Amino acid sequence: MIKRFLVLVSLVATIVPVVEAQELDANRGATVFQAECVRCHIPIEINARLQNDWVGRSAQELYDRVRLTMPAENPGSLNAQQYLDLTAFLLETARIDLPDNATSAILASIQIDPPPLVMTSGETVNWTHLGGDEASTRYSPLDQINADNVESLEVAWIFDIGPFGPISETNSVTTPLMVDGTMYATAGVTRNVVALDPASGQLLWMWRPQEGERFNVAPRKGSGKGLSYYRNGAQETIFTVTPGFFLVALNARTGLPRENFGAGGFIDLKNGLRLAIDRDVIDIGISFPPLVVEDVIIVGAAHTVGARPETASNVKGDIRGFDANTGELLWTFKSIPEAGEPGFESWITGAEITGNAGAWAPLSADPELDLVYIPVEAPTGDYYGGDRHGNNLFSSSTVAVNYRTGEMVWHFQTTHHDIWDFDTPAAPIVADLPDGTPIVIQALKQGHLFAFNRSNGEPIFPVEERRVPLTDVPGEWTSAVQPFPLKPAPYERQGFQADDLVDFTPEIAAMARDLASNYRFSTLFTPPSVYQDPNDGTLGTLHLPHATGGSNWEGAAYDPETGLIYIPTITQVHVKALQNLPDVSTIQYVYYEGVGSPTIDGIPLVKPPYGRITAIDMTSGDHVWMQANGDTPDEIKNHPLLEGIEIPATGKATHSTLLLTKTLLFQGEGQGGGSGLWVRDKATGEAIMHIELPGTVSGMPMTFMLDGIQYIVAGLSDSNSTAKLVALRLPD
Repeated sequence: MIKRFLVLVSLVATIVPVVEAQELDANRGATVFQAECVRCHIPIEINARLQNDWVGRSAQELYDRVRLTMPAENPGSLNAQQYLDLTAFLLETARIDLPDNATSAILASIQIDPPPLVMTSGETVNWTHLGGDEASTRYSPLDQINADNVESLEVAWIFDIGPFGPISETNSVTTPLMVDGTMYATAGVTRNVVALDPASGQLLWMWRPQEGERFNVAPRKGSGKGLSYYRNGAQETIFTVTPGFFLVALNARTGLPRENFGAGGFIDLKNGLRLAIDRDVIDIGISFPPLVVEDVIIVGAAHTVGARPETASNVKGDIRGFDANTGELLWTFKSIPEAGEPGFESWITGAEITGNAGAWAPLSADPELDLVYIPVEAPTGDYYGGDRHGNNLFSSSTVAVNYRTGEMVWHFQTTHHDIWDFDTPAAPIVADLPDGTPIVIQALKQGHLFAFNRSNGEPIFPVEERRVPLTDVPGEWTSAVQPFPLKPAPYERQGFQADDLVDFTPEIAAMARDLASNYRFSTLFTPPSVYQDPNDGTLGTLHLPHATGGSNWEGAAYDPETGLIYIPTITQVHVKALQNLPDVSTIQYVYYEGVGSPTIDGIPLVKPPYGRITAIDMTSGDHVWMQANGDTPDEIKNHPLLEGIEIPATGKATHSTLLLTKTLLFQGEGQGGGSGLWVRDKATGEAIMHIELPGTVSGMPMTFMLDGIQYIVAGLSDSNSTAKLVALRLPD
């Protein structure tokens, strides 16, 4: 009975008015339900169905639908009082309260709103976005957990992600959301969505995509980085992008797809793409959630890793805006412009065929300026651009577009003609300096930090276009200049020279010099070179930072009270070597994977630290402190060549994950790092303590307050067991 009357169809019928002032009685309605409805329905389904299809509608509408369509075999056969009582029972079952002595006269004034999944009574402070807020600051003003009591933190609950998905996930990089007493997270390799009780970790509901072959060929599998939350009146929505590249709108109360969004809750994001020329492959997906700004949801795009693309022709990574209520496509920003559009003049060749240039990293926004800030990646391919001469706008840029229309307002290209895989990897941070100056800050793989005027993109600190080395790779084109901010100074080492070689001992230093003689040294923008170059026989070019950073998707955290930004980076040697491999690609040169990262019997070729956190004052542009991101790895401590050598903490070649609160900096060592969570002094970077946990903090930690209690939650990874979510809190 209920199933049929809740189907969203147009009714062509005349509504007979309810007899005025008849009393509603849910107890009598329960009797009617048992007599007329239980042969088809059970009460437990009513809550989900009402919340999925009837939120924001009135009890009068529900009464009318029941009376006109039920019982299914004989609609309208009950009397008016029975229908009124049945309506009262349905509302009560769905936890929608009726006033005492309610009568039919008030039905039209009763709106069906979703009750909270978890009831709260004390103060609640939410974490509503991947980066905490639309600005992606990763900052919370909460200070219940502080330097005086942080050592008392204890595990509140652990949620095992292992059972979610066809195989157990051991590595999770999800960041949960917590909104009004319900936590939402992605879980498992197929990117299921779960709702949890944030106080206990109890599972409230779960939704899983079932994508078949679409999942099998997806380039971006795994639990992904997180979700997006949207509220329109009483309707609450969780948005996710599946591995198979569907945008899905889920009812936040039930986990069921929203029938009034797209096609039954789904939008196929592969539709409407600008596809490759003479190539059917659509190697596109994304592991980051979309960004919701007011009533618009903006979705980026990611591709298969572009180091060795099959051809120079690929699908373009356009960024699109959709109506968050209906799913209607509102606009498309073409990161690779077409003829006659702004930026096309920067493509001497290749704009028609070149792909990629998506936004695989998280986005941010300033709703007051109607702007969304988009970090755009490199075009096809990552290390060779002989098929796309020119600076190649708007690749490797920070772009501000009007989130309502998609119209570009300003852009700044941080790498011209990118052949280093220097994608713009992190969410631009929308910040106000302590004096109120509005800026947007972009962290980059190459260790540059750019700060711009939010409204027009003018750099806050001077920027120089400096001459850089030109390529000697056949067919390649390089820009003669690249942008260098004069402030802040680079927060990661740039280029690789002899004085970067490891020198723990004279013996190791000699071995490092001998090994490095097989390669070219570099400055920051020295182009990749050919493997076994015929001119000098070198095996490639030694580079710092690595193509994965420097900075990567973990980005940075910003403190609005002090104006300090905290940036985690790694220092890892990257050999940029090219080879002609016709069996791999039709492109003249692709990345050569055979060299790897050279080491001295496992000791990195570069001096430590291998991982660091840098604090920078964004008012002055000055560095405040730098600290290694952790202890020295055991394989370095216990290396036979270092026996008896005292080595300061080197940190680890991992991208740390940060959470900033009013009083503390929390740091996980990131994928591949050690277990547990570091707690640091914000002013100095010194470690206050290390919290032991059953795995590496690989997701971005987040914090919230529920019923007056502050929690910290993070994703944990452990190669020997399943991934988990862990929640910490102070004891009662």
